[in-house]
Amino acid sequence: MFELDKRLASDTIVVGNFPLSVVLMSRDSRYPWCILVPRIANITESYQLTAEQQQQLCLESVMVAETLMNEFNGDSMNVAALGNVVSQLHVHHVVRFISDETWPGPIWGVGQAVPYSDEALMTMKSRIVAVLATQQDFIAD
Repeated sequence: MFELDKRLASDTIVVGNFPLSVVLMSRDSRYPWCILVPRIANITESYQLTAEQQQQLCLESVMVAETLMNEFNGDSMNVAALGNVVSQLHVHHVVRFISDETWPGPIWGVGQAVPYSDEALMTMKSRIVAVLATQQDFIAD
C-alpha cells in the first residue's frame, strides 16, 4: 500500500493528483516548486515502474514543468529525481530565475528554506491548482 514518506509530507502540501502521481508543493517560498510522487508502494527508482507507468510519469512531469514555466515565466526549469535523502521515488520541478539566490547552481544544500506564511501558502497552492486544473486528468485536492 502506498504511503507518502514522512519527510516529503512535512516539507510539502498536497495540491492534487494525476492518474499515477500525487502532486505536492514545497513549503519553501524561494521557488515555485512542485514534486510528483507516483502512488506505487516501495518504489525508489523510475526503472522499477512498469513501462506504462514510466510513460505516465514522463507525461505528468512534462505537464507540470510546462505549466509551471508558463505560469511563473521562469528562466529555467530544473527537473530532478534525487533519492539521497528521501529514497521514495519523487520528481522535483523547480522554476528557476536568474535572480534567485542560488542561480546558476543547484538549490540543494544552499541557503535556508523560507517558509510561506499560512496565507501565502494557500494563495500559491490556489494559483498552482488553477493552472494544473487546465491539464487533462488532474484532480485538485
